[in-house]
Amino acid sequence: MAIQARETTGTRTQVLAWCLWDTGSSAFHAIMLTFVFTVYLTSSSFGSPEHTSAVLSAGMAIAGFFIALTAPLIGQRSDAPRSRSRFLGVNTVLLALFTGLAFFARPEPSFLVFGVAMIAIASIAAEFAEVSYNAMLPGLAGPQKIGAVSGWGWGAGYLGGIVALAFVLFGFVQPGFLGIPTDHALNYRSVALFSAAWVLAFCLPLMLRARTMPYRCLEIADDVAAPTPRRGILASYGELFRTIARVWRRSPATVYFLLSSAIFRDGLAGIFTFGGVLAAGTFGFSMSEVIIFAVVANIAAALGAIVGGRFDDAAGPRAVIVVSLLGIMVAGSVLLFWEGPTAFWVCGLALCLFVGPAQAASRTYLGRLTPSGRDGEMYGLYATTGRAVSFLAPTMFGIFVTAFGAQIWGVLGILSVVGVGLVLLLFTPKPPKGFTTVQA
Repeated sequence: MAIQARETTGTRTQVLAWCLWDTGSSAFHAIMLTFVFTVYLTSSSFGSPEHTSAVLSAGMAIAGFFIALTAPLIGQRSDAPRSRSRFLGVNTVLLALFTGLAFFARPEPSFLVFGVAMIAIASIAAEFAEVSYNAMLPGLAGPQKIGAVSGWGWGAGYLGGIVALAFVLFGFVQPGFLGIPTDHALNYRSVALFSAAWVLAFCLPLMLRARTMPYRCLEIADDVAAPTPRRGILASYGELFRTIARVWRRSPATVYFLLSSAIFRDGLAGIFTFGGVLAAGTFGFSMSEVIIFAVVANIAAALGAIVGGRFDDAAGPRAVIVVSLLGIMVAGSVLLFWEGPTAFWVCGLALCLFVGPAQAASRTYLGRLTPSGRDGEMYGLYATTGRAVSFLAPTMFGIFVTAFGAQIWGVLGILSVVGVGLVLLLFTPKPPKGFTTVQA
């Protein structure tokens, strides 16, 4: 006897609120982590580039280790409607709080550790909130529209990040039309307050509706015991290991997918991480040209995610991911041998166009594999496996640059990571019939 999952799905208002959360959190990733605030923290005001970069790297490594260690437990505890809404709300507020506190990182060496700590803690809160956020997707979208809804979410995140980034660059950093003084780096520090306000403004609709979002009930089968109260860390890890063993018995495809997706997702992240570096260092882009390219590239990724979501529901996430990864391999290979700014514009935008649907479909693939009522726990494992291999793309980029003596060959390092993930995905067995909400 089994308790079946409810088939109710979200309203348009609930889907919109869910997508807007991605719009809000994207400001932290685009502004604080990637383009603006970490650049400020590694500037000469805080010390030598080697020292500031080492401190930032250490802080983010500690945060990543903590996330990898605890994300499955956060997901496990968010597999109840009230707990899920509470974890989402608390961690979103913490994300905004520690983002705002970064304002007090004055441009002095003694404030470097403080600034890095604020960013690291905020990144932990962001990841924990995202586990609960992703866990809402299967119940919100239902099996027939999960691809489209995931694509809209990724698209909203990309577009929101670009709008926020453009406002920061022209309002705070470059022309500074807001007129904020540059003394004591007040304009850079104020970016933290803007980002915190952006996070709260766009994440609030989902926070207010989190308790009423559709929820997939626990499906109890003969080999799955009813959930027991989780009262301690050791007991939680024990249940986590039992869940992994149970999933391995019922569907090894899920474990294989977690491994393959962790690898190719790191390659996808590497494309954005090193895109600006390559644009400036190899293809001679100025800072303003890099910014313009970043805006257009994120728009391309957003459109790719939205369109890819439609194909996801029609052909399945596996097909979307395979086609997207093959497209990335082709575009990246052409970039290795085509010189000049035009080559980077054409191939770079093609890469971003395929990154969007690959990211969105990866999230839905796991959603289709996850048993009802285990969404949080599985998306916690999704976060953990991703963090566990997050060193691959940067390492391979550096190895190929060093081996071949030119920055452009770092692209081959990233493509090697994407290629390994693709091969593993192709050899991932299909899940048994009945295990998925829709045949993946």
